[in-house]
Amino acid sequence: MSTADTPPAAISLEDARKVQNGQHRDPFSVLGPHVKGGQRHVTALDPGAEDLFAVDQTGEHKLSRVDGTDVFTGPAPGDGHYWLKGKKGRNVWEYEDAYRYGPVMGEMDEYLLGEGTHQKIWTVLGAHVMEHEGQHGTHFAVWAPSARRVSVVGGFNQWDGRRHAMRARGATGIWEIFIPNIAEGEAYKYEIVGPEGHLQPLKADPVGFGSQHPPENASIVRDLRGYGWKDAEYMKGRAQRNDRAAPISVYEVHLPSWKRRMAEDGRSLSYQELAVELVDYAADLGFTHLEFMPVSEYPFDGSWGYQPVGLFAPTIRHGTPHEFRDLVEAAHEKGMGVLLDWVPGHFPVDPHGLAKFDGTALYEHADPREGFHPDWNTAIYNYGRIEVANFLVSNALYWLDEYHVDGLRVDAVASMLYRDYSRKAGEWIPNKDGGNENYEAIAVLQKTNIAAYGEHPGIMTVAEESTSFPGVSRPVDGGGLGFGFKWNMGWMNDTLSYMQKDPIYRQHHHHQMTFGIHYAFSENFILPISHDEVVHGKGSMLKKMPGSEWEKFANLRAYYGFMWGHPGKKLLFMGNELAMPTEWQEKEQLPWDLLKDRKHGGVQSLIRDLNKLYRDTPALHVKDCDPEGFQWIDANDAAQSIFSWIRRGNAGDAEVVVVCNMTPVERPSHTLAMPGAGRWREALNTDAEVYGGSGRGNMGAIEAKDEPLHGQPASASVYLPPLSTQIFIKDKG
Repeated sequence: MSTADTPPAAISLEDARKVQNGQHRDPFSVLGPHVKGGQRHVTALDPGAEDLFAVDQTGEHKLSRVDGTDVFTGPAPGDGHYWLKGKKGRNVWEYEDAYRYGPVMGEMDEYLLGEGTHQKIWTVLGAHVMEHEGQHGTHFAVWAPSARRVSVVGGFNQWDGRRHAMRARGATGIWEIFIPNIAEGEAYKYEIVGPEGHLQPLKADPVGFGSQHPPENASIVRDLRGYGWKDAEYMKGRAQRNDRAAPISVYEVHLPSWKRRMAEDGRSLSYQELAVELVDYAADLGFTHLEFMPVSEYPFDGSWGYQPVGLFAPTIRHGTPHEFRDLVEAAHEKGMGVLLDWVPGHFPVDPHGLAKFDGTALYEHADPREGFHPDWNTAIYNYGRIEVANFLVSNALYWLDEYHVDGLRVDAVASMLYRDYSRKAGEWIPNKDGGNENYEAIAVLQKTNIAAYGEHPGIMTVAEESTSFPGVSRPVDGGGLGFGFKWNMGWMNDTLSYMQKDPIYRQHHHHQMTFGIHYAFSENFILPISHDEVVHGKGSMLKKMPGSEWEKFANLRAYYGFMWGHPGKKLLFMGNELAMPTEWQEKEQLPWDLLKDRKHGGVQSLIRDLNKLYRDTPALHVKDCDPEGFQWIDANDAAQSIFSWIRRGNAGDAEVVVVCNMTPVERPSHTLAMPGAGRWREALNTDAEVYGGSGRGNMGAIEAKDEPLHGQPASASVYLPPLSTQIFIKDKG
């Protein structure tokens, strides 16, 4: 055996073989520069090299191959910077040695991650472009506590997990490595050897900031630094815009299908195109907030984003992180807030995702009675594990912090609150007290809300919660979940059920329109007509309405008037303002050509005017969540299917009267009780010609006289068009 083939003292043959086979538990202990016998030795793995040199200011130093391996080692004089130079035939390549760089993570970060209290994990984990020890590159860090080995792989190392095996950071389960000369745009994954020594499917980065275009699914290095926000004035004043006394009208949007470039193979708009077209459109219609269905990266288009894999990555479908920021900032320039749908309730089991991440049930429960979601065939987070809880809380803060979003609408909260959600007897595990409440998930939601409002006091959080769980929008210190608002699913289900009935039968279901007031102020409610109501065979809003074509449009206009006059903030899914004849299809853009038709354009104009009236009229919004802001005039006129009520604001705000006629029968001289005598302006009439109606009404105003009725001091004769809502505002003076 030649001297060159003899294992030098810098690394044993056993260690070299472990490195060669990707089985070394601590590669930093043997690779890179190490002082042996008072002299620096350099050891490196390069499977493509016939010869390998360590190069420094003193020249090239040939390293010796360790017998039977692709590991090279040898003395390299000096103690400064060196790089590696490989040769094979005529091919020569040079590169920096990742193993000559020390750790990046600090002890405090390690401590906070270990105890699950690091609320900004994205500043430590993931891929960070940086300068480290005088060298440009990217630092990678990932949590995989049960792994035997974790490596960063990509085109830069031929997807060879032996080349950049990471450094384990003790009991935290964090692995890290700084790789020189890796810059923004590089694709990467993690190669993980599980606790039993089995190689796992390549994994995307759980805290990655970018992803490849689906169906490709590697993470992409993205540099989040240096955006240069210009929305300081907006951010200073946004707390008032998100307050329970503010006019909040939300336009819910599925970004891929709102509008498409049909001349360019039907592609979706980019974030920067949406920043102009969507923002201008929603602002023109008077919406105060945009709500995006999930933008965190997801593999399957048909999930609409509700099965996310990359919780820290804005989907590349529309552009890069900075370009998503352009969209948020454009909304802020128009005075509109941005809400994101956020999905902490479950995640898909795609091989590159979180499931069995390090070869164990790491993010999810191992027991399917707790860890498998029967509705969606997905995995459920292990909320009781401190690192998982911290991952979710930190992710919520990430979107608020890095992207200046104004709030989060939390998806499927009910599925988190109950251990027996969608499960039969024997398919779930009770809590420690024998009940069905998921204490750990409740704690995560509370922690998220405490952290979100604590770090960003001007934001809002919203729960999509379909049960009567108490205190959803009550502060945590008062025993609640701590959300700012809750979707009013009961109101939505009852009122849509009523509106779908033939008017001849509505008198027998009158309570469906009035019952919501019994609990309207038990939470801070948003009235949602969301995407869920116009998919999966439910039909469009227009199609739900009974009667002839004219009656369908009139019913829909009357319902929207009822909704905007009713206590509660408003939410409308995109396309509902167009009175679409068919339900939403995520593969197609909205049918914008409908606006050429007076009837469809009229509904759009109605939404614009309802939003303006809602914003401009304090009585319609300042006490949306306060029982003092509402009083029935007549809740019991079931025979005529007429509903009438008063909306009140603060002292000095003009009172508002809303009256709805939900039959196709006109009432030319209906006597309506009024809260005061005098002139009442007809501020809105859903039967107006400009909305596609017949143009019947009260010539702009009614006169109330001092003739008491229904406990009110005055009354007026009012013309009620068929299938209409009218809103009257008291003239001052």
